[in-house]
Amino acid sequence: TPSKPENRKAAITSGSGFIVDGTGYVMTAAHVAVRKGNSISARAANGRVYGGSVIGIMPSNDMAIIKLRGYTGKAANPAPPGCNTKGDLVFTLGKPHAQGDTARVGALESLHFGRAVAYGKFGYPDAMVLQMGTRKGESGGPVFDGNGRLIGMVVSTLSDATGQSINLAHAIPATTLASYLCSQTSCNKSWLALATQSTDSCAKT
Repeated sequence: TPSKPENRKAAITSGSGFIVDGTGYVMTAAHVAVRKGNSISARAANGRVYGGSVIGIMPSNDMAIIKLRGYTGKAANPAPPGCNTKGDLVFTLGKPHAQGDTARVGALESLHFGRAVAYGKFGYPDAMVLQMGTRKGESGGPVFDGNGRLIGMVVSTLSDATGQSINLAHAIPATTLASYLCSQTSCNKSWLALATQSTDSCAKT
């Protein structure tokens, strides 16, 4: 829950995230982190709340990096470079507003949405499409393949003209996450291998 440095008790937003390095680096959506330098508090899987700050943010592709203080633990394991295909099983982890930790199971609809999306100063040029409905608060949560390997990050739920969910969600692919992570931190070999890849080299589904 990022909060203003000058008033740490006043949360300005909340969302989900995942550990990308066991020393406390977390990735989340830029619209969750809001601004570089924001102070945050994060509840880890062990139940403890850790403080930290936003150390990097990319509003144009809705990605942000947070560094937690005093945290050590297991990081998400990214899938090796390669293409996922339509119909592949995927699942997400997140925390919808006013609810507990939530896991959702769905399928990959497409590797590409095919057009840019913008909301305020945030957005993304493209995204994977998931057959899955998500709710507010789940942005920034991890997307895993059927083997439990990270393939992306949830950024939005798609709605119809009346604002009703149509059971589809967008996710930033792991290759894009890796490219940004490795430009901002000393990423490990698994992330570095992904950072040189692109979903553009995959056959669109």
